[in-house]
Amino acid sequence: MSGLVRLLGGAALMLVTAAVAAAPPVARVEAVTDTHFGEKVVDRYRWMENDKDPDWLPFLKNQNAHTRSVLDTLPLRGELLARIQQLSGDVTAVSRIERAGARTFYQQRPAGTNNFKLFVHENGKTRLLVDPTTLDTATSHYSLDWWGASPDGSKLAYGLSKDGSEDSVLHIMDVASGAILPERIANTQNASPSWLEDGSGFFYNQLTGKVNTPERYLDSRARFHRIGDDPARDRIVMARGLDRAVKYENIQMPIVVATPHSRHALLILADVRQETRVLIAPLQDVLKGRARWTAVADFADEVTGADLHGDELYLLSNRGHPRGRILKVNAQSPSVKGAREVVAESGLVIQSMTRARDGLYLRAMDGGVGRVLRLDAKGKLASISLPFDGTVPALAADPDAPGALMLLSGWLTPTAVWSIDAAGKLADTGLTPKPAIDTSPYTTERRFATAKDGSKIPYSLVYRKGLKKDGRNPAFISAYGSYGAAAYTPSFMGRTLALIDQGAIVGFANVRGGGEYGRDWHRAGQLENKPNTWRDLIAVVEDMQAGGYTAPAHTAIGGRSAGGIPTGMALAERPELFAAVVSGVGWHNPLRYVAEQNGFAEEPEWGAIRDQAGYKALKSIDSYQAVKDGGKYPAVLLTTGVTDPRVAPFHPAKMAARLQAASASGKPVLLRVDFDAGHGMGSTRAQQDQEAADTYAFILAQTRGR
Repeated sequence: MSGLVRLLGGAALMLVTAAVAAAPPVARVEAVTDTHFGEKVVDRYRWMENDKDPDWLPFLKNQNAHTRSVLDTLPLRGELLARIQQLSGDVTAVSRIERAGARTFYQQRPAGTNNFKLFVHENGKTRLLVDPTTLDTATSHYSLDWWGASPDGSKLAYGLSKDGSEDSVLHIMDVASGAILPERIANTQNASPSWLEDGSGFFYNQLTGKVNTPERYLDSRARFHRIGDDPARDRIVMARGLDRAVKYENIQMPIVVATPHSRHALLILADVRQETRVLIAPLQDVLKGRARWTAVADFADEVTGADLHGDELYLLSNRGHPRGRILKVNAQSPSVKGAREVVAESGLVIQSMTRARDGLYLRAMDGGVGRVLRLDAKGKLASISLPFDGTVPALAADPDAPGALMLLSGWLTPTAVWSIDAAGKLADTGLTPKPAIDTSPYTTERRFATAKDGSKIPYSLVYRKGLKKDGRNPAFISAYGSYGAAAYTPSFMGRTLALIDQGAIVGFANVRGGGEYGRDWHRAGQLENKPNTWRDLIAVVEDMQAGGYTAPAHTAIGGRSAGGIPTGMALAERPELFAAVVSGVGWHNPLRYVAEQNGFAEEPEWGAIRDQAGYKALKSIDSYQAVKDGGKYPAVLLTTGVTDPRVAPFHPAKMAARLQAASASGKPVLLRVDFDAGHGMGSTRAQQDQEAADTYAFILAQTRGR
């Protein structure tokens, strides 16, 4: 680290100290006491759950004004923002692909643009289909939430929403002409459209609960829309109570799936779990409203994927095989109990499957590193050789065409669209131009920390070559560990290189609760085992500090969304290990999930407060309740978006108020509020750039120059 850099770091730190001398706005205290199983829990800021409270918006605005007065004075922020804008502007980002007939659809944010758009590629030419930025105004923006093409590629259903709310309105397009049909269908955040083979209509899921209420995601229903009909008259195909033979809970969403070349349809009952319940019925009976659904698999069978091809039904099952295996049943007698194994469990975690004419393509991973396999018509399983170790976020295929498309990315390799031909050969399609970003100065490292129970916790580091292990390097380590999702697998660093350019180490801890090693890895960080997630993060940080990579005075940790659990609990349990903590749209007050629209649907992952075991599990992960008066906490930056449908803004707001009142360290606790954003899914490139600049400047101000 040069002398100039050290000087800037020290100056930034002094400016932070001066800026926070003016205390942040003090939150109103209006304590409410709840009693759960004989135990009293005091909530000082319950009023923040009511977004109509007259003090709520002023509190957010005043907190954000205070935060801006601190962050905007950091000397490195302008330099960081310029570098971030260059990096994000140079990258052509791609997030999803789909093959349908002779057409390839892909969602992409072209270099220099502000939001994702939908393109179609056919006959060697690319055409823009959906551009949500044409709807933007000076004060708001629109985003493309989801989309799905008909099997022949002639029609497209897609959802648009405003200001990152994810409150989608479904639109329909004729792909050849680009004409947008007159039908509009509201309340389609989780539409999951599934088209009939001829493109004449589609099944979709529609929400029935009011926006921003705890009932929002309860009792959704499956409907069928025929092109040209009035959506208000769309047949309700499945809803709770509609079919006495199909009983399920109100948190489960019914999704009907039709596939080409099959006379059957699947009914998938899904909630926050990766496991689903699967039923089957003749497609024509479903369309006529007289389906008699036959059970295929229950939640206990741990089926996480299904592929229907003619009368053959393939199931991705994890019961007794936590890394997954593929089973095959006949659609006429489809019980999973009589299934035949066609792909045995191995060391790889099978994530999903997609069908092409030459076989079933499997997306898998090995400890977070992506792999692709193909099961051909003769039952032979072959591994597809990839050009480098990275992440395969998506596989796409057409059952009438050989081969597949995949997305492939690495820590230092931008995501690109690759084709796989029938011989297993790979080629970069060129649909995503390579950015002019020199990654040669950087390197990556894969390490393992040892948890208290002896488990080996993998983590990845990215830093500039020539790193000195003198314990003086700023480090920013992120963790997630929920839902069985492998959240931090190799993905191009992009704007994060701006932080690394300042001498920082950026790391990602694959803590338990994720899915890097299958269902057992998930269960080891779920419910009563949830403390493993933040203790794994602590083990990773201690391993780095013991290895000379960094030291407590230079270490920052972070997480987003459910990553607020390990981040917040590590902060509460071992505050002396960190100089700074960053929680992006983090979940900090799980005991109050009953007050938010995404709450009840989460019970299978965290527990139900009405059950004693569930209450204990929820309290153990509630970092808001874990904050202690007089604690010497590190500097903290919390962020939220006021339209967030997934983590209610009261979570970061309560956590900020509690820490500001309780901390005795004198270090800043900041609440950053975006009034034109939600959970981040619909945020524009410009919004993400600004948040990254704020985050990195805050981290460097707290971790350098001491």
